[in-house]
Amino acid sequence: MTFCRWSAAKVAVKVEYYSDVLCVWAWIAQRRLDELRDHFGSKLELETHYVNVFGNTKSQIGEKWATRGGFDGFGQHVIEAAVPFSNAPVVESIWQTVRPTSSTPAHTVLKAVEISHSAMVAEDFAFTLREQFFTASQDIGQLEVLLDLAKNEGLDLGLIDAALNSGSAIAEVMSDYQKAQSRGIKGSPSWVLDNGRQILYGNVGYRVLRANAAELLNQPPDEASWC
Repeated sequence: MTFCRWSAAKVAVKVEYYSDVLCVWAWIAQRRLDELRDHFGSKLELETHYVNVFGNTKSQIGEKWATRGGFDGFGQHVIEAAVPFSNAPVVESIWQTVRPTSSTPAHTVLKAVEISHSAMVAEDFAFTLREQFFTASQDIGQLEVLLDLAKNEGLDLGLIDAALNSGSAIAEVMSDYQKAQSRGIKGSPSWVLDNGRQILYGNVGYRVLRANAAELLNQPPDEASWC
């Protein structure tokens, strides 16, 4: 029987985070990500990816929720889901008056921001997009709205346009979608730890996320692992 050992202590734990910007559970999970960053600091290596859940809201909501009230019924579901979470407010008209056709334009702009600015700037802008959709009914499925929000955040639209026009941003989105499939990601949000050996999906509590990350971070350098 063969097994191998860590050659050195881990200095950081890597977490791959998959989400869709239109997913209410990812909006709820946003604060948990912030808390994880605050708790672990540089010991947490967060890699942000996007997953295709609301790539076509007409199909995902309009058709799948047809017998449950369609968009209006789904909007009520979103409101009810967010009720227990005071730090994830949702406007009462969610999915009723404003109905983004797809989350892919937002994901593409976010990748353009990541390419042209930085991953951290893109993560901050992702929070802005979620906040604007869930609390202010901004249609973040429209490119014009997305670029206006980017401008309001002081981002360089010229650099963002370059990443969009070159195809680099959409290529990164497609890479994320493909990686999500290869990882076996079931939905949004999902956390991948230990190089894919552990996947946490859905409404996972902060303490669970912290405990799992801490366990990986504190794994003794001489502890055996199967291979």
